[in-house]
Formats: sequence, structure tokens, C-alpha cells
Amino acid sequence: MKVLKFGGSSVGTPERIEHIVQILKSYYANGDAFAVVFSAFGGVTNQLIEMAELAARGDDSYLQVFEVFCDRHQSVVNHLFDDNAVEFSKSLQENHEVLKNLLYGIYLVREASSRTMDYVLSFGERNSAFIITRVMQQAGIPCSYLDARKIIKTDKQFGNAKVDFTKTYKKVQSYFTEHPEVQVVTGFIASAKGGLTSTLGRGGSDYTASILAHGLNAEQIEIWTDVDGVLTADPRKVTESFTIPTMTYGEAMEMSHFGAKVIYPPTLQPALQKNIPLYIKNTFNPDFEGTLVSAESDPQGAAVKGISSIDQISLLTVSGGGMFGVPGIAGRLFSALANANVNIILITQGSSEHSISFAVQPMVAELSKEVVDEEFAYEIERGAIQGVKVENDLAVVAIIGENMRLRPGISGRMFEALGKNGINAVAIAQGSSELNISVVVDGENETKALNALHEAFFLADKQQLHVYMVGVGLIGSTLIQQIQQQYAYLYDHQRMDVRVVGLANSRKMHIDTNGIDLANWKESLVGSDREMSMPAFIAEMKKANLNNTIFIDNTASDKVASFYETILDGSISISTPNKIATSSSYLMYQRLKRIAEKRGVQFMYETNVGAGLPVINSLNDLIHSGDQLHRIEGVLSGSLSFIFNTFSIEDRTFSEIVLEAQAKGYTEPDPRIDLNGFDVRRKLIILAREAGLALEEEHVVINPVLPEALRNAESVEAFFELLPSFNEHFESIKKSALSEGKVLRMIALLEGEQASLGLQAVDSDHPFYSLSGSDNMIVFYTERYHERPLVIRGPGAGAEVTAAGVFAEIIRIGNYLS
Repeated sequence: MKVLKFGGSSVGTPERIEHIVQILKSYYANGDAFAVVFSAFGGVTNQLIEMAELAARGDDSYLQVFEVFCDRHQSVVNHLFDDNAVEFSKSLQENHEVLKNLLYGIYLVREASSRTMDYVLSFGERNSAFIITRVMQQAGIPCSYLDARKIIKTDKQFGNAKVDFTKTYKKVQSYFTEHPEVQVVTGFIASAKGGLTSTLGRGGSDYTASILAHGLNAEQIEIWTDVDGVLTADPRKVTESFTIPTMTYGEAMEMSHFGAKVIYPPTLQPALQKNIPLYIKNTFNPDFEGTLVSAESDPQGAAVKGISSIDQISLLTVSGGGMFGVPGIAGRLFSALANANVNIILITQGSSEHSISFAVQPMVAELSKEVVDEEFAYEIERGAIQGVKVENDLAVVAIIGENMRLRPGISGRMFEALGKNGINAVAIAQGSSELNISVVVDGENETKALNALHEAFFLADKQQLHVYMVGVGLIGSTLIQQIQQQYAYLYDHQRMDVRVVGLANSRKMHIDTNGIDLANWKESLVGSDREMSMPAFIAEMKKANLNNTIFIDNTASDKVASFYETILDGSISISTPNKIATSSSYLMYQRLKRIAEKRGVQFMYETNVGAGLPVINSLNDLIHSGDQLHRIEGVLSGSLSFIFNTFSIEDRTFSEIVLEAQAKGYTEPDPRIDLNGFDVRRKLIILAREAGLALEEEHVVINPVLPEALRNAESVEAFFELLPSFNEHFESIKKSALSEGKVLRMIALLEGEQASLGLQAVDSDHPFYSLSGSDNMIVFYTERYHERPLVIRGPGAGAEVTAAGVFAEIIRIGNYLS
């Protein structure tokens, strides 16, 4: 014997009912003995509640809802039945007339008691099973309608009645012995003494199926719903969730407690007592195996079977030095709460006995506080115990699995995943069985925590990175292209899923948390109806609260940089070629580094100094390995390198070469920032700070390259108009250097605490002599590298290399977060 149950979504339309009947025909044709339990049609229970509540308020619009209810069932009958529709409709209408009279009674007395509500709600399951019985008969399946009130007996706790199992099992066995045909049973409903209608509470139809299976010694239970079994996490919150093939009763019980709606705790108990396997299957994908729940466990299986959560909880904490070593404190606390009918979701206490924390639903938080304050009024007055602390807007997130106790390091991996995503654990609870590890987190972090944990335990070979990018000019657009080109490689070889979810330029912004189509990103951004607002962009990024979020700033804007503190403080990593934040005040530089460290996120700016060259990383490696820095010399500007390298070897004017550098995108929009040494000064400041020096802008000595008239030109246009008139000036400097066998290089120097930069002529013995194109070169003289310095050389300007440097940081941040 098998007991099958179909939920409301499975019987929501005539077409779905026909589909179910085809499934049942295959069971019957296969020779299987089975009984089938049905819920009310999808949405009908809510309709019944609504019309009863309206009637109880004296609102006669309940009649309108009642008509919708009647029409819904009649339309199903008209669709499914042949010539017997008229006769069957008459029976259905008689049933509806009883309901109408019942509702009118509620309307007259202005009250709907729990007892009356149970009777009202029974019409949903009774209609559903009654109609489907006739459909099955019409399809050739010998079956009969069974009102569960005949066989399932309960107490009079209406709304959530307790089953009298002794009486019920006897009646089940007796009835099925006398009625060998297929029984079509109403779910959810039962009867109390005197024949009064009662209901079995949340998940009552599943419970009905389990009770029948126990009474009939069934070989298995099948719960047919609208999903492919029990999933590793709530698919509405974790899009990467997937079906759990097998799980134990204990694991299923834990998952159901934490909100896995496909199965409810009462359902499992009758099945567990008789060791009856329970299958969760999908009505709309009947060939899929679904989830098997049984007593069998696999010691070699996954340590964590599922991740679940309870949202909207309040955490109450009782603490005080007077609790230490005093027997009976916990007993008094929980007895007082039990007497007030407060259900406790989670309990945690430290070994110091200084505090006890417990979680409850928000609607009873204030009552719980009052009860505890009253119970410990004497201790609170003496100061032995402090007043109850209440924290609201929290959530409980749990990892569940019987094999966790067999695998060391599970807790460590859990808290590492949470910590790297900036999620703080407000409270922790774990039993000695290690079947469940629960963590209380801020409610706004619930979804982020679920995704971070799901990735850590189920997608260890695949990682999602969520990228928000401001600035889509040369560097930004090149970076997007590189991400698009390398996406498949990263996914296949590093199992890294890099999703650009936010884009913005100076005018528009576009955000799609599912990922922006990079093949059409320009159209999406240009077509966006959202004007760019940095505060709004940041607010939406923080509100989305995606795990593994990275913010990219490809601008040179001080306004964007001013938001770095807010971004890092929101536990979001940053990668940026924007030098403003790291080269502004030393205090700001320190603050940003400390916030990143405090929040456990990455603040990366390698491209601030050497574009795609590993300058900062190499310097940090030297310092962290104990080497002592003596001097840094560098050609730190790719634009200036290109200008003076080209000027030294080509017979062209200085103004022509500056114009070419700007056209190639090497210089800043205002080339004077480069030629005046301002950009190099920023880079030198950053290197000095990485070396441990509190260097400020005024500490760097700049030997000007440009004559005063060029430096003080009113605008960029005015600068370029004036520049040709100084070609002879620069030509004479070049000739002077060439006459000595030297070339011109813009060199930055950091020696001790002294920093300077300026145009120098160097001969063939100098490392910078051989530079060409836009190459940068940085030379480190250290205790270890004193005779032959450490030299780093390569392209120091251009969108390709800078974008590649940022891309490399995205991958490094991803590896850190994994």
C-alpha cells in the first residue's frame, strides 16, 4: 500500500487535475494498491478564511467572495465532467448552500470561533476530494470518496487539534479493510468528540497522509507538490539551490523547522515510528526522483544537507553577575515563558553562565520581556540581573546535516564564509549532536548569509562574484570587454562566475542583480531611465546585499572616492585605478585601510602606481618578508614615459608628441596634471605610504617641467594653443642632453623620508636609459637588493593594461572570498 498526497498547487486548475488523474491511472494500471489524499484547490483556503472574517465583521461583501468560491468549483466541474455534470452540480450546490447558511450565521452573531472556522475550512478539502473522486471514476479508476472526519479522531483544540492515535489507527484499519477500492481522502480535516469538525493545523494534509500510512503499515508515502523535492535552500533566496536526493528523518525535521515548506514536522512522526520512507515529488515533473526521506543515512555523503532560515525573529538576553553558579535560573526563565505560552525558537548560553539568550517571534517579544522582568523582579531590583535586552529585526540561519559531527572544520567554514562577507553572528547555537548549527544575524543579511553558506558548502567548485562598476570610459569599457572575453575560461577553469550587476557613467546608471548582459551593456545603460546618483547607486548596492560584492571605480573623480569609506564599511571590497583616495591625506589613507581590515574586505589599488605592473604587491612582499628599503627610483608615469621617450628619439616637436599622447588616452584629460608632475607625485606618495612613511603632498619636492606660462594657462584649450610657442624651449633641453649622450626621463625618487621628482638626463649606464614607448620602470634598492636592485618594467599607461590590472584584482578578491 502506498499513500499519495497532492497539494493545493497540484490541483489548482482543471488541467492540473487531469494531469494528476493520468498519474493515478498509471499507478492503478501498474497494480499498485494506494490511497490518495487531496488538499483544497490552490487559494481556496484563503478564500474561506476571508469570507468568514468578513462575515464576522458584519461586512456583507463576504457574499461576493462566496460567489467567486462557488464559481471556481462549478467551472472545474463544467470543464471536467461529461453528461453527469448537471447531476453532480446539484450535489455540489447543496454543499455550498450549507456553507452559505453557516456564513450567514457568522454574519448574524458577528463571531467566527476556532470551532466554527474549522467547519468553514473543511469545505475546501471536501469539495476538492469530492470532485476529484468523480473525475477518477470517470477515468476508470474504481474509487470512493472518504471524508477523513470518519476515521481521524482528535481532541477539541480547534485550529490545531491533537490526534487520538489509538482510536484513529483502529478506525483507519477497520475502514480500509471493509472498503478495498481506492480511497480518495480529504486532507487537513478530522473530527472531535460529538462529530465536531476539527483541523490538523499547518501542513495538515501531509499529516493526514502520514497518519493513514502508519495505520495501514504502508510501504511508502508520496507527497506530491510543485517543486522537485526538498531543496538545499529556499530557491526564492538562493537561485543556485538544487534538490537533495536523500535525507534522514532528523535532517528533514530540522529543515522543516527552519521553514522548508514542502514538509512539516508533524508529518514525519507517524512515518518515523513505522520507518515508512517518504518521497517528495513534483506533480509537474513526475519522472524526476525527488527527495527520499528515510531512516537510512550515508556516512560518506555530504556533511551539510541543507541551509535554511527563519526570518523576523527577536532575540532576548537575560544577563548579570548574579546568574553565575545559581541553580534554577534557566528553569525559572523557561517555566515563566512556557506559562505564558511563548514558543522559543532558539536558546544559547555561554559556559560563563553570565547570560542566556533566546529567540522568539516578534509578536511575543514584548510579552516575553514583561514575563521575564516579572519573574526576576527581585534580582533586577538588587542589580544581580540586568533588565531584559531585546533585539529586533533579526533572522536565524542554520546549516543542517547528520554528517557534520563526522567532519572537522564545518563550523570554521561556516563562520569564515559569513565573516568574509561582512556578516556578524549575533548569537550562535549548536547541540552536541551537531545536526544543526544555527546563527542569529541581522535580518537584512539573511539572504546574503544563505547565499554565502550555500556557496561555501555546495558550490565550493564554483563562486559567484557580483561586480558594481562606476566609470565606463576607456578603462571601464575595456574591462567589461575583458570580463566578457574571459568569462567562459574563468567559469570552466577557476569555477568563478563573474557577474557585472551594476554599471554607471556620469549620466545614467543601470542595475540588474541577476547580471547585466555584457554583449548589450551599452544599450542597457544608455536606455536606462535612471539618472546617475552616487548616493542612490551605493544605497541600491548595499540594499541588494549580495554576497561576494566588489565595487570598481574606473573614474578620476574625488566625489566617487569620497564614498569609499561607506562602501568598505558596508563589507564590500574595492578595486580602483583612481588615485585620489590613497594619495589624499595620510589620515584618510589610514582610515580606509583600517575599515577594510575591520570589515574583513579587500581594498586594492595596485593600478594606482603601475597600471598592470605588480609594483605595490612587490613592495609589500619585500617589507613583509623583513627586507629594509633604502631607495626607490622610478619612471612612474606611462604618459610622461611615452612623451619623453618619443621626444628623445624622434624628430618631432614637443607639442605634437603631447597631442598624440592625449589622443592615445595616455594622459589625463588635462595633460598638465601629468607634465606638472601631479600624477607622479600621487604615485610616489602612495609608494611612500606603503613603505610606512606618513608622507603628505607638501612633502614632495617637484622640479617643474613646464614653464610658468604653460602651468598657469587658463584652460586646457589655452594650454594647447600656447604649447607650440615653447617647442624651442624643449628642443634646447633635448639637444643639451643628446650632446652628452643622454636621454630625458621624468624620475621620481624616494630616499629615506625625502621625496622628489623632476626631469633628468640619464646616460647609457642608467636603468632608465633603455626605456621605450609608454614603459614604466621602478627600481628598488634594499638591504637584500643593494648591489643589483630589483627592477620592475612594463607598460605603465593605456586602457588595456590598466583594465587588466583591475581584472586581476577582481580575481584576487574572488580567491580571497572563496
